[in-house]
Formats: sequence, structure tokens, C-alpha cells
Amino acid sequence: MTATVVVGAGISGLSAAHQLATETSDTIIVCDAAPRLGGKLHRLALDDPADLDQGPDLVDGRCGDPALPFTVDVGAESMLARRPEGLELITALGLDDHRVHPTTARAQAFLDGRITPLPPSNMGVPTDLEALGGFLSDAGLRRARAEVDHEAPALAGDVSIGSYVADRFGDEVTDRLLEPMLGGVYAGQSRRLSFEAVHPGLFAAARQGGSLLAAAQQVAAAAKRSNDQSVGSAPPVFAGLIGGVSGVITALEDDLRSRGVAIRSSTTVREIRREPGVDHGGRFTLVTGPVPAPELITADRVVLATPAAPTARLLRALAPEAATALAEIPYASMAVITFVLADAELSGSGLLVPPGELPTIKAFTYSSNKWDWIADRAAAGFGAGTAVVRASVGRFGEEQLLQVDDHELARRTLAEARAVPGWQSARPLRTRVQRWGGGLPQYLVGHRDRIQTIRSAVAAVGGIAVAGAYLDGVGLPSCIAAARRAVADL
Repeated sequence: MTATVVVGAGISGLSAAHQLATETSDTIIVCDAAPRLGGKLHRLALDDPADLDQGPDLVDGRCGDPALPFTVDVGAESMLARRPEGLELITALGLDDHRVHPTTARAQAFLDGRITPLPPSNMGVPTDLEALGGFLSDAGLRRARAEVDHEAPALAGDVSIGSYVADRFGDEVTDRLLEPMLGGVYAGQSRRLSFEAVHPGLFAAARQGGSLLAAAQQVAAAAKRSNDQSVGSAPPVFAGLIGGVSGVITALEDDLRSRGVAIRSSTTVREIRREPGVDHGGRFTLVTGPVPAPELITADRVVLATPAAPTARLLRALAPEAATALAEIPYASMAVITFVLADAELSGSGLLVPPGELPTIKAFTYSSNKWDWIADRAAAGFGAGTAVVRASVGRFGEEQLLQVDDHELARRTLAEARAVPGWQSARPLRTRVQRWGGGLPQYLVGHRDRIQTIRSAVAAVGGIAVAGAYLDGVGLPSCIAAARRAVADL
């Protein structure tokens, strides 16, 4: 019987294992270095007191209902519902009864010390210049309006999306609209991120030249027509799960174990090599366990669903060209600080914060405004009007902002937030800090060529495939799609 080992038990690895288990009769083993499964999908309880709550200015002593289970995501908290992969997995795992969509509350921006609506855009590229009035300075608005008059030659290749948008619309559009949008998705800097990789549909429309405004409008209209035709009306953009979207990890684990898949947490794969004397396409030996007493696992096929750096180490001997390209993919570190607040007056589903508006915070998610189930559980556990909020800190190149302990990070974040309308009287009832060191891959200029190099070099080895957020997108559906492709590549 064929033995397949999946290295990595985040959403990519577990999705690959699920695909293998449903399509093949392989013996499947999943290995992950961490003690828990899920990678960047994780949730924490808010109904239990924690050590951090006892710090000064971080809790006022009110207790929640200990009988009420109340967990919230501290990694990804939703998935794009207009791609099928995530919803298909939810259905396959029997979680449709737990699926929810956000409320109608809209995201806003914190700009010049005030809260202002976000103008319409195609992921940060404006689609309605007149709506930029009041969002840009008068000079910035005049510059943006001149976009259609600027010469726009065809693009010879990939470019930085932030620089290109600034060239077309002016720096203010990049700094105030595009930068916070991409900072929230990638924790990156838009002037370093690849246009082709982070916005492939718009890049394809724009690379022939001409107005970027017109291209953004065309791409947005085409997406709307496609969605309307498929469902009859505009579907929700995002979906989540009651209890947290990270509940998909628990369901995947249960499903895989029921199918006989062996799951080994706290198991670091240190090396992969061909068995001696075996030609191309032969078996692999995976080395795990402590160096003095290694444990060997033999596999016919391997899926590497680990981040770029450990994947590079594992492929160095087997596919050196892939390893070199993988080592060129940097990662950003960030942190999510979750507060349960009394006496806050917060509107909308959250705030994007352009760089320079607050010292360290880049975004807020007003979770109890965004998700009805969170509002209901917060009210039941802590009282009517209680708010649950996530504050995000950290962009690529700003790792020094995270070099404080959890208490200081939480206190600093709360102090900054008090400059935002609605936070002045807020009292924290619970505080949680989740750090994601090296959590988000950066899609720098030339990323797609780099990924093609990796996939081609890995394919030449035979019997190995790669999956992960560094490949085709950081969202859950993209990771699931990459996992499916990895299984197909085997």
C-alpha cells in the first residue's frame, strides 16, 4: 500500500490529508512540529480568567459566566465566501449548520483623528474618484482625478502595486487607501508587494496599459456579474463559523482520525532523503525525533505544507533550485490583541488605520459588531453592550514594535486605542495577546515567477509536492486550493 506523509498540520496540510483520505487508499501520516494542530488558525477562550487579565489597567474584575463557552479566533476569523474551496470544505465536514455571515456593519478608516467611511475600491484601488472627496486632501483629490489623463504604457512585467497605484493616482491614494488594505491582508508594505501576485485579476487588465481606474471598474463589474449570474443576487463576501472559523481544524482532525489517518503533533521532520540506490520516483526517508535517537518514517509520497523557510531546509538536498527560491520569501510578524470591553461606543465592523495615524496599531476588528454570535455570547457572559475587539499590530519590517512582553504590548495598544472615538471610556474586562512570529509570507515583486521556479523544481524530483500560504494566496480558500493542487501534483 502507498504511504503518503504530509508535513505540516495547518489548514494547508490538513486539507491535503483530507483530500488524500477521501480520494485514495493511501496510508497517511501527518506530522507537525507544534503541540497543537491548526497553524495560524487558532482560537482562545474569553470566558476564563487568564494571567494577562490581572495586569493593571487591563481588567476591572468583572467575571463572565463560567458555564458559557466563549471562544474567538485570534488568527484568521473569516474566509472569502465568493471562492468555493472553503465553503466546500465546511460542507464536507458537516459544519453547514455552524456557518454564518457577517452583519451589514461596514468597515471604516481612522484618518486625521476622525472616523470616516471607506470609499469604494477594488482591494484598495479606487473605483469611484468622487467618493474620495473628504478622504484625500484637496491636492490629493486633484491628483487622483488626473489619473485618466496620465499616459499609461503597457507593463513589461511585474511591478510594485503600491508604487504603480501612486504613479497613477498619487501618493495619498496608496498611503491612505491601498496601504492599510494590504497591510491588513498581508501585514506588508504595498510599495514592496507584487501587483501580479496580490491582485492578479487587476494586473491582467492593467498590464495592457490605459487607465487603472477604468481597469479597476471593469474588474469589479465583471466580478459582480459573475456572482449575480451564479446565485441570482450578490452573495455575502465573507463567511465564518459560530465559535470561530478555526473550528474547521477540530473538525478536520476528527474526520481524519475517523478515516485512520495517523496525526503526530510535536513531531519535527528534520530531513528528507531518498532511500539509497533508489532511482527517480522511489521512496523517501523522513528523519524525525531527537538527533541522538532519530526516528525514520518511510514514504512513497510527501506533501510539504510547511512555511517557506522549513520547506527550503527540507528540500535543500533534493531540489536545491527550489530551496534557493523558497529562502527568498520573507515573512512578517504581527500580533492580535483581543479585548472584551465595557462602556465602549464603537460603530461599524472595524477600522483600517493608515501608517502614521497611530504609533503601532494598523487595524481594528469590532468583532461583536461584525458577528451576531459574538455579540450574543458577549452579552450573555459579560452583560448587555459588551464589545469584543481585535487590534492588529505589526507590519513587515516593524518587528521591533513587538519586542515587548505581553502586558506591555496590551497596555500600549489600549493606550493608543483611546485616541480613537468611542474608546475613551472603554473598560477592559478580558485581554488576550496572540503573537504570530513570522506569520505572513510577503509576496514581493516577481513572486509568481519565484513560485513557478519552486513548483517546477519540486516536480522534477517526483513524489513530492508543496502547499502553503506562500504559494497562491494567504486566505483560507487559497490555502485549500493549493493543498488540492499539491495532491493532484503527486
